[in-house]
Amino acid sequence: MSATPARTRRHVRSLFVSDIHLGCRHAHVDEFLKFLDQYHPERIFIVGDFIDWWKLKKSHAWQQVFNDILCRLYELSEQGVRIYYTPGNHDAFLRLFSWNFSFVKVQDEFVIKLADGRKFLVTHGDKFDRVECAARWVSVVASYGYDALLSANRLLSCLRRQSAGDTYSFSNSVKRTVKQFVRYISDFEHRLADHARSKGCDGVICGHIHNPTSTEIFGIDYCNTGDWVENCTAFVEYDTGVLELIRYFDEDRPAEPSEPVEFTEFHLPSDVELPALVDWEEPETAGVR
Repeated sequence: MSATPARTRRHVRSLFVSDIHLGCRHAHVDEFLKFLDQYHPERIFIVGDFIDWWKLKKSHAWQQVFNDILCRLYELSEQGVRIYYTPGNHDAFLRLFSWNFSFVKVQDEFVIKLADGRKFLVTHGDKFDRVECAARWVSVVASYGYDALLSANRLLSCLRRQSAGDTYSFSNSVKRTVKQFVRYISDFEHRLADHARSKGCDGVICGHIHNPTSTEIFGIDYCNTGDWVENCTAFVEYDTGVLELIRYFDEDRPAEPSEPVEFTEFHLPSDVELPALVDWEEPETAGVR
């Protein structure tokens, strides 16, 4: 694995990435490795669906580049970078274990403090998706339909000779329309914002719906990291506490604000049991640097 000279790596206080989907054939894993090699953060938050167990358990197609990504993360940890991992629905098996590797802390959600003193909840977000919680089979079936759409789109892109950054422009357009409906029935963003408020937080950083955005919902800063299947996006925190949405293929393109969704009260069906959320808050000793 070729490495970028340390002097050219960009220092940031925090790096937030989600939905890498190692094991999904459409994931931009090579691009993610290059992106990861461009930064030297003080801490990294992997916000779920890093591993796509739904795909891996069927294909068993583990690639060398996956090892390269893990090696890069381990290398960063050896250099003093703190790494935190909150599992998502595609790697939910990690929620069954109460353990941590020597170089990564695994927990369902984290409450962290930014450099400017603001408190943020960091969690994948699948537990706040009505479809995922009440009818998981719908989510699984939709995942395969999503793959079919991406495959068709890749073929169309090849015929049109589009660049890598535009590969999924068509599927993004279709999915954006579908996601408006999904977000309406689940009130995903509003429920996450409400949960962050209940934790005494000023904002929330999540993933899950592959919709990179930065907006405000009822006074709560809502940040969705997007994904590395379609958008290739991440959030960085600078030493001032400012959060910025970074787009690997087009860093100059501004983040798209969320479409307003009318808030409605939501209650899970009584027969749905979710894994317990374990409170964790970054120790004060981590401090504001």
